[in-house]
Amino acid sequence: MKTLLGNPYFSTAAYFTVTGLAMIVFLSLFELVTRYRVWHELKRGNLAVAMATGGKIFGIANIFRFSISQNDSIGQALIWGTFGFLLLLVSYFIFEFMTPSYKVDEEIARDNRAIGFTAMVISVGFSYVIGASLSR
Repeated sequence: MKTLLGNPYFSTAAYFTVTGLAMIVFLSLFELVTRYRVWHELKRGNLAVAMATGGKIFGIANIFRFSISQNDSIGQALIWGTFGFLLLLVSYFIFEFMTPSYKVDEEIARDNRAIGFTAMVISVGFSYVIGASLSR
């Protein structure tokens, strides 16, 4: 396997595949913790959900970018990427906790674009902090 990962084409395809599969799993986990149905809302054209989901996608990809660049094996990159995802998930719950006067999920489901945009920025911003800490 180590010889195969020495080939840049195989290595790129392997990291792409592992990250893609992780993205599917992690987005499914986000779907479980939100009170709205992401893919249904996207089909309806809910821009707030699109922004929040786009931020999550970017956040996960950004964490994996740091994880891949700092680890020598796919396994280690996946472990650290998973840990980073869990921290990103925590940031989502912190956002919900810090807004006791309304429910973030309900506002996003109502297409409140200000909340959707804020959720996106939180995901993107925390992904940089998490990624930077993974690269230490």
